[in-house]
Amino acid sequence: MHARKTVLITGASRGIGSACAKAFAKAGYNLYLTCLHSEDKLLSLKKELEQACQISCHTFLCDAGNSEEVSGLFSHISSLDILINNAGISHIGLLQDMSAKLWDNIISTNLNSCFYTAKCAIPLMLAKGRGKIINVSSVWGNTGASMEVAYSASKGGVNAFTKALAKELAPSNIQVNAAAFGLIDTDMNQHFSAEELDALKEEIPADRAGTCEEAAALLLQLAHSPDYLTGQIITMDGGWT
Repeated sequence: MHARKTVLITGASRGIGSACAKAFAKAGYNLYLTCLHSEDKLLSLKKELEQACQISCHTFLCDAGNSEEVSGLFSHISSLDILINNAGISHIGLLQDMSAKLWDNIISTNLNSCFYTAKCAIPLMLAKGRGKIINVSSVWGNTGASMEVAYSASKGGVNAFTKALAKELAPSNIQVNAAAFGLIDTDMNQHFSAEELDALKEEIPADRAGTCEEAAALLLQLAHSPDYLTGQIITMDGGWT
């Protein structure tokens, strides 16, 4: 009997992260899940998935944008097959009104986190002779968004990080890819009014937002993708770009 594969998913208490945890559990993976604050949601998800899917699930409160906390997290992880860098925050507002502290927080959470987790995950994957690192990005990392300069910059950084690290790790049989999502129906978009959401959807050929389950399905596909697929930014946006 083969040992179950393991996946670490950051930002797993809600939205894409939670849907991703469910998709990987149904596929038979053992889980390591993190979030920043919502321990009750994470523990509830753990109980649900362990009972429904007969897998093991370990949960941790961890600020993915803090190198010491990520190092502490990995002290509990002895084996890892897949890393999903999903932790992320957004902010809407003019750049001129933005504090340096808020800028730093967005860059740390969305971009630095990928460095901290990958740095710790790579030795575990090298020991296995294989592994996949999958970063959750955004179409705004490809095109930029007015009023979301810090978010766009962080996701553009994630895309460049993905392409560069993929080249570095390809000889070691570790693949690095990113999923750049368009409008997905998550809590992160609750700051939009119904009118604003309708206007956004009118620009999307599919005429709707994507679901968290669709996003999770793509991330699972990337985890199962051929080893020759690496360094790619896979865009899923309903035909918007």
